[in-house]
Amino acid sequence: MKFSKKEIIDLVKSWIFVSLAFTIFQGLKLEFSTLIFSTITIGLGFILHELAHKFVAQKYGCAAEFRSNDSMLLFGVVLSFFSLLFLAPGAVFILGRVSLQQSGKISAAGPATNIILALLFLVFVTLGVFPQIAFLGMIINSWLAVFNLLPFPSFDGQKILAWNKVVYIGMVIVSGLIMVLQTFLGGQLS
Repeated sequence: MKFSKKEIIDLVKSWIFVSLAFTIFQGLKLEFSTLIFSTITIGLGFILHELAHKFVAQKYGCAAEFRSNDSMLLFGVVLSFFSLLFLAPGAVFILGRVSLQQSGKISAAGPATNIILALLFLVFVTLGVFPQIAFLGMIINSWLAVFNLLPFPSFDGQKILAWNKVVYIGMVIVSGLIMVLQTFLGGQLS
């Protein structure tokens, strides 16, 4: 993968702001350990989601770079002080011609990454490896997948659905099942 200096700055800035907003939203103390906790759970899910889009787009010969939306980053942090979480940190901008199938695969890469992360965190929960962090990572990544699968214009879900209904429905079912599973696991961790 190729990265410009501007893109690296935007990715790091977004990762920090997303992690900070989530920490504040959760009512956690602004300490180094809680920021690390948020960086692992929501920050990792966000950054790998965006990098997956970039990787697949570049695989198809497109120029692809993440750009942060600084006003939305700041807005997200401000909202978190009011116990509201709305994050629109930026997006991967793609330059190049792609087919409907390629566009669908580029779009599917992000939510698929979140589904894989949710399943990985699920394994950690069942093995008892940092179960609280792993459980939160599972919740966040399945939620990120479901949210991005909404079939609205500019969402990943709309492009996936236009490309392949079976893939779309499969991704919605898997991420939804992970969310249902959380209900049962949440009671066991209490």
